[in-house]
Amino acid sequence: MDRYNNHRPPSSMRSSINSVNFNHVVTTVTPPASPPAYSSYQLSSPSKSASISATTTSPEPPGRTTSENSTRRPHSNALIEAAKIRVQDEQEMQDMLHSVQLSSQVWNAEIEPEHETNELCECSVHKYQKRKIDRLQTQEMWSKAVIYPGEKPYDDCTHLRLLKNNPYSTVIISPYGLPGATLSGNVRPDPENHATFLQQTIALDASLNAKAKIAVQSLEPSFNIWDLEHLESLVSNMSNGHNQTDKPSKRASIKKALSVKSSDERAAGNLKKKFSGGLERRQEILTEEEGRWQDDYDRHVVTVYQQTVGISLKVYELRTHQPLQYLHLLRAGYFEPIPISWSEETKTSNPLRFSIDAAVGWRGVTPAWRGYDNTAEERLYWTLSNRDTGGVVIKPDIISALDMARTRLDSAVDIPPAYYDPEDICHIQNTSHGYSKQVRSSFRWNTPMSQTDETMILLDVSGSMDFSPARPNYNQSLITGFVKTSQPKNKGEYDQDIALQANYLGSVNGWNMNEVWEKVKFGGRTRVMTGWAKIKELHFQKHINTAKYHPIYGWQPGPETPNLRLLLILDGEASDMDEFELELLGLSWAYTTIFLIGVEGSLSHHRHANKLQRISEVNPRISFVEAQGNVAERFILHELLKRHLGRELSMAELRDLQHSTAELPSPEQIRYDRRQSAGTQLEQVPVELPSLEETRHWQIQQHLVPLHVPFTPLVELRADRDPIELPASEPPSSPSSPSSPPRYTPFPRQPALGASSLPLIRPRPLHHE
Repeated sequence: MDRYNNHRPPSSMRSSINSVNFNHVVTTVTPPASPPAYSSYQLSSPSKSASISATTTSPEPPGRTTSENSTRRPHSNALIEAAKIRVQDEQEMQDMLHSVQLSSQVWNAEIEPEHETNELCECSVHKYQKRKIDRLQTQEMWSKAVIYPGEKPYDDCTHLRLLKNNPYSTVIISPYGLPGATLSGNVRPDPENHATFLQQTIALDASLNAKAKIAVQSLEPSFNIWDLEHLESLVSNMSNGHNQTDKPSKRASIKKALSVKSSDERAAGNLKKKFSGGLERRQEILTEEEGRWQDDYDRHVVTVYQQTVGISLKVYELRTHQPLQYLHLLRAGYFEPIPISWSEETKTSNPLRFSIDAAVGWRGVTPAWRGYDNTAEERLYWTLSNRDTGGVVIKPDIISALDMARTRLDSAVDIPPAYYDPEDICHIQNTSHGYSKQVRSSFRWNTPMSQTDETMILLDVSGSMDFSPARPNYNQSLITGFVKTSQPKNKGEYDQDIALQANYLGSVNGWNMNEVWEKVKFGGRTRVMTGWAKIKELHFQKHINTAKYHPIYGWQPGPETPNLRLLLILDGEASDMDEFELELLGLSWAYTTIFLIGVEGSLSHHRHANKLQRISEVNPRISFVEAQGNVAERFILHELLKRHLGRELSMAELRDLQHSTAELPSPEQIRYDRRQSAGTQLEQVPVELPSLEETRHWQIQQHLVPLHVPFTPLVELRADRDPIELPASEPPSSPSSPSSPPRYTPFPRQPALGASSLPLIRPRPLHHE
């Protein structure tokens, strides 16, 4: 990239575009007393499975500056220890459930496959049920680590009614209809029963969440556990009888002989018990804080995180008035950044990817945990609902989400005719006529892009990006199958990849785009965090002198660290999308534009689009664009550029950016590339000739050929034929043609966003799907 510096134009587009490829597979309020201390736990996986290590942190990379105290004390708690066990086979169980659902043609994630016979066999359904029974000890350990006092753990594998504490087993009907056996012995979900199942589950979730919040709040102390002097004085006065009347009771001697306590003594005794419990809770909080946040730099990073996210006031209120809930969330890491080890390529799971299933008994962390899909989603909505600015953000239930998706689908409108281009992919492939209607996402201004900002692109290359597009069919809320659509395959976009593992492919620009794109392989399931970790690593390695590295939380930007402008392109919901959105809340230096590609008329697509739209509305550093079906590429490019640049962009500016090259390689580099590819005889060519496609575009621009005439490629004359002398002709009078065709790269093969280079990372697909 350094060799291009002399050719870089002084514009807002001067920053280089970096790209990563992943494949599927408080100054507001400072808490009183001792400040918090941060956790040093991290994930480690010596073999196939991953676990959490509560020992020292991973060795810091060379050239990194960390906090002064590099030796960290081991820290752990009951939740960390339970997560160590659960993380070992969590992803395996999720993959197994997904595989069983596909084999049973169950497309709704909330439905577990069932078998119509109670006798165990070797079918995939019973194998999964057996694995659930084998994990009961892990489930019990996890439940005890996250449960609140007074609650009881449960599961869905206990069939003795007297031993069952599962509130869902007796009041929720099955989503399956009457046993109408297929040849395989599997029963199929019924739309009516499934709708009733959802309604009952949603109502029970809301009821149990409300009761749990009231019960937990009643366990909080009625006094400030940090105001010890006042409490000690009050208890001492009551126990010494200073609050008693001067006139003794006539029956005092009898009560004393029978060891009957007075009302004041009983009140003092109860207060002593509460006081003792408050002291114990206070000490637990201090111990946990000191273990997690062990020095001033730890506390500084945590404070900056809480200020950036906007939860400083909430953290102070919890610590002062709700210490039970504060300790619970503290142990789960709710008040600190996500540890970098959780997104490493070797990790198949982490504590933010644990499933939550109220009907099965897999619990979350907060009192109102029922209704969430995983621990990352639960923490995301807790964070959004408890920020200093803004109201409560509630996750819509499944039925409401589908209704909103239908409303959004109906709001799609035709795009303006000015964006029409006969060479868009949908027209070249001739899949159907015209463009699909699009939903116009609201555009909110954010911080305009500066000349020092860095741009990187992250592209989903999961298996679905290379599949023939299909749209799910819904019967009420039940997916009954899929139908193929006529839109072009998503394959063909050229920017970045998302995968479990990421390999660096180097820089990409308008001159080597095709070569780099050929290295990109599709496959696996979408996972964002692995590629995002590589993006951050590339960004801070480039600006290593402006940042500081923390052994737990990774790179921390300094005042001179440039902002990062990220463009994320994907075609569906990544398995760790909630974790990614949660992390972006705590990064003031990262501005993200999410581009969602979907099948026309798909409710699943619009349901995901609604979720991303809500996230972009509560996080000013996130912008969102979506497209469905046959897309006008200039329209999408225009929408993406406006959000990426953080300003309005006229059609004239769009055309200038589209038809210009942001950066040209030096002549020396052109000659070197030519020698490498075609031998020494091309060294005699004084100029680089335009390609056939570029010549065709130049002829069309100069009105030399009509659009409807097919283009005949040039051919080389045979050596045994003499050239024929053509008769002289007058040059065309209008329009005047330039002496040579300008170099023009047709859309969409121009450098992305008009930038110069784009480092890519090659994904390594997972083999389990």
